[in-house]
Amino acid sequence: MPQKPQKKQAAKGSGKAKERSAEHMVAQNRAANYHYELLERFEAGMVLRGTEVKALREGKANIREAYAQVRNGELWLENCHISEYNAGGPWNHSPLGARKLLMHKEQIRKIFAKTQQKGLTLIATRIFFRNGIAKCDLALARGKKDWDRRADERKKEADREVKNAIYQSRRR
Repeated sequence: MPQKPQKKQAAKGSGKAKERSAEHMVAQNRAANYHYELLERFEAGMVLRGTEVKALREGKANIREAYAQVRNGELWLENCHISEYNAGGPWNHSPLGARKLLMHKEQIRKIFAKTQQKGLTLIATRIFFRNGIAKCDLALARGKKDWDRRADERKKEADREVKNAIYQSRRR
């Protein structure tokens, strides 16, 4: 009796599996480097409802003024605006609601101790998907003064001029 030909199985790293393994950026706080001195970075998972996930996949999030804080031993993301999902209907989420962040208790305790120092805060720098799971990058930050910002601008301008001069000298 002849055997049936077997279907070829796709390689493990093909198709949708490859897409999910890469990071997909949803929202980024570009002004964070300008307004804050970023001292230490952390990564946390996010607890989201279905419509929030769908809105994030569409890229409808704004974390420009988002920050995290510790309440009752849990980490919460505040002021993160995730727009309502168009097809959500009555099950839609509130755009500015607080969202729980997932981290180990020990890490949360360390972060809480650091944020109690004067002038330090925990801000959201980006939201992304890794392997289909929503994550949030947080940074322990200290606010910059006006003169700090001006000094940074002068340094950037000087670096730009040096690079331009090197480019022009090589071109001749």
